Amino acid sequence: MSLLPPTGSLIPVDAPFSAAQESWLAGFIAGIAAAGKRASGGAPTTTIDVLFGTQTGNAEFLADELVSGAKARGLGGRATALDAVTAEQLAGMSHVLVVTSTYGEGEMPDNAGLFWDAIQATTVPRLEGLQYAVLGLGDTSYDEFCQAGKLLDTRFEQLGAARIHDRVDCDVDFEDPAALWTAAVLDRLAAEAGAAPGASGPAGDPTTSRTATGGAGASRASRPGAQWNKRNPYPSTLVENRLLSSPRSAKEIRHYEFDLGDSGIEYSAGDALAVVPVNDEVFVGQLLEQVGANGSESLDGRPIAEVLRTDREIRTPSKDLIADLVQRAPSSELAAVVSHGDKHELDRWLWGRDVLDLLRDAGPAAPGLDELLPNLRPLQARQYSISSSPLAHPDRIHLTIASVRYGDPHRMYAGVASTFLADRVSPDGTVDVYLQPNASFGVPADPSAPMIMIGPGTGIAPFRGFLHERAVAGATGRNWLFFGDQHRDTDFVYEDELTALQEQGVLDRLDLAFSRDQAEKVYVQTRMLEQGAELYRWLEDGGHVYVCGDASRMAKDVEAALLSVIASERGRGEDDAQAYLADMRLGKRYVRDVY
Repeated sequence: MSLLPPTGSLIPVDAPFSAAQESWLAGFIAGIAAAGKRASGGAPTTTIDVLFGTQTGNAEFLADELVSGAKARGLGGRATALDAVTAEQLAGMSHVLVVTSTYGEGEMPDNAGLFWDAIQATTVPRLEGLQYAVLGLGDTSYDEFCQAGKLLDTRFEQLGAARIHDRVDCDVDFEDPAALWTAAVLDRLAAEAGAAPGASGPAGDPTTSRTATGGAGASRASRPGAQWNKRNPYPSTLVENRLLSSPRSAKEIRHYEFDLGDSGIEYSAGDALAVVPVNDEVFVGQLLEQVGANGSESLDGRPIAEVLRTDREIRTPSKDLIADLVQRAPSSELAAVVSHGDKHELDRWLWGRDVLDLLRDAGPAAPGLDELLPNLRPLQARQYSISSSPLAHPDRIHLTIASVRYGDPHRMYAGVASTFLADRVSPDGTVDVYLQPNASFGVPADPSAPMIMIGPGTGIAPFRGFLHERAVAGATGRNWLFFGDQHRDTDFVYEDELTALQEQGVLDRLDLAFSRDQAEKVYVQTRMLEQGAELYRWLEDGGHVYVCGDASRMAKDVEAALLSVIASERGRGEDDAQAYLADMRLGKRYVRDVY
């Protein structure tokens, strides 16, 4: 009996490969087969436009992989950020694949908002001649799961475009479903085009290249050290862990350094590092006791205590767990809150509570171990903005992290990854990590361009790296940092470094906002408004604005302040300020790393 899958693939159905590996192998084999069929490599007959909307780089990475997959099948391909495409350009395309993440509460990511506004206009051209498919990236723990992808999929259909393939919405473990979607879509397009997979166009062929987007670099898979990823993290030695904030501070901010050893990992200032955490053994024990287990029970040949420690999200309750507990314990406090149907009320009630709290709230109706496990999400890596530059520290990656701790003597709570690093990694112990490139968030390509950085609290992290980068590179552009926290005497992290950078002439301006050092609270956006005239001069001189930190409040307040400054200085109203900022976005002069 044949072991070939129904599609006729040369990969046996029982081969020990993931979906992503099978997809790559299928394209590789198809390329070999095509090489034998084609006497010469003609120009591709179909060009696929891969449009991506990304916040952290995953959608951009998948867009590059789609282009590579198209080339392997004899098709042309180019990857472009959504905001770099006008409605008129879109109408002139024939085959479009959209890959987009979702930001915040169902919003478009930063490099897709202008595109979304454009295709909602009443004057947008019809798209009857366009074929498309959408791949959404998201997180099912959020109510508006993959909302950006859903909105774009629906809008393309409303404008008359023909769907090539059903939209797929991926959870945080996106690799396998994305690979299956990619293979299905590209195989269909190749078959319809009659393309023989294999040889790509000549070097520099615009149909097989990346459209310039102001900072997008090589595919992540082509970077040195790319073998280290989510499935195969690098065991890095944690060589430094020191307290930055004062012991008297209400916060605990720490500086970490990870040795890259012989990993081959090459990072850029502005990238992020993903840290694979391990859950606290004490908390694992409390959870096991609550469900009446001792931890020696086995799951797939492993002790359940180990599974909970390394593989399951046991702090943040999943949506599935909440729904299950409401059904099991309809008289619980949780069930009462859910019954009101008010998302914000539920969010407020859940804030600060973890899985153990919800199990205790359910009382005798709480599930046992076997019933609980399916409702625990996989433990995810935590991503942190890198706070170093490879020019200054090529062999190490620095992180700046606030340890999350709260509670009372009766019950203390702790962040999974932040306290794992602070408390549970021994000196010179190893931590599994992998690089998360962010091609759109980096120092200006023009070393003479002014740079304005806004990063309160740990939002200073990438800007420390930016300043080190410009110092070593000898960049001549002016640098302005807005930084703040609660109290200057306890929370002014990296004060000595910033002072030295000022003395060296690298940091031209440093505006500080310590909110609780005076009766009236002062924030970074306060300082921006105070310095509005000078800030606008820097913008007019070609300044690049960078924002890093909290997305829910700080980033919105900073954008409002920036718009207020532009409107005030130009004197042409709010619509003009919005258009000015939109031009900055398109020119990659206003970028954010927010979370």
